[in-house]
Amino acid sequence: MRPLPQQTVNDILSLLDQGLSLSQIPTQTGVHTSTISKICSKLRFNLPKSKGGRPSKLSSTTINYAQRLICSGEADTAVDVHKQLKDVCTKPVSTQTVRCHLKKHGMKAVVKRKCPLLLKRHIHARLDFALAHQDWTLEDWKRVIWSDETKINCLGSDGRKWVWKKTGEGLSSRLVEGTMKYGGGSLMLWGCFGWEGPGYAMKIEGKMDANLYQDNDPKHTSKKAKTWFKDHGFEVMEWPAQSPDLNPIEHLWGILKRKLASHKEPPPSINELWKRVEAEWEKISAKECRDLIESMPRRVAAVLKAKGGYTKY
Repeated sequence: MRPLPQQTVNDILSLLDQGLSLSQIPTQTGVHTSTISKICSKLRFNLPKSKGGRPSKLSSTTINYAQRLICSGEADTAVDVHKQLKDVCTKPVSTQTVRCHLKKHGMKAVVKRKCPLLLKRHIHARLDFALAHQDWTLEDWKRVIWSDETKINCLGSDGRKWVWKKTGEGLSSRLVEGTMKYGGGSLMLWGCFGWEGPGYAMKIEGKMDANLYQDNDPKHTSKKAKTWFKDHGFEVMEWPAQSPDLNPIEHLWGILKRKLASHKEPPPSINELWKRVEAEWEKISAKECRDLIESMPRRVAAVLKAKGGYTKY
């Protein structure tokens, strides 16, 4: 094979230095791609190599704009972003393309958490509470008795349950969570706990009213409830409404319900459900309660950081 003229080699090197690709240079020089590749390997081995593949349909500016749409709340899903990008993209892009680019840049789709709605007055009250208790030590929080009520279904919680499945695996009992109307029956439970461990757990018969009590609902701040606390020497904390994230008993309910869900068979009756509740409640350890109470300084700090808004708790 005859060697290339030096001038042709110089022309190829010049085109490589200008940033032309191996597939673009043959049209200007008439030299085969393989020959150009050998010249590049020998004389321009330090040139950055192309990553290959099809050029991205979305520029970095467009991707940053898409992320701002999501972070500002103007868009929630890839479909929402896709609709707004139609006005700024010169070339059509699919929803899947948008989704892939968002994932590539560290974003992922998640299920929106359901939390109590926070109005301005709730945010202000939460911030005031956090400011008033930001200097409380663990010794201060040890003095608090936490209480609340919750509903427990015979067929488990109303939330999602996850399971692994094989690709193409058909629907089976393993992949199904059986349901019944009204959760197969349920009971209302009132409970409390402190630094020494769980306290009383009571099944609420009928409707919770001022004679039974709890939370920041009108019945819980009734004259009858206030009188009982005063007569028995309890100091009631001013608690901000719509703030289950500040009450660690919400996580204690989670512990209890996971223990109940570990039973292989659902309870055949409400009476059996109550027996299980009593048994599992008694098994909750003082350490589990203390771990929750020790989180209070962090919860208060999280509310301060969120300026009274939502927290991860």
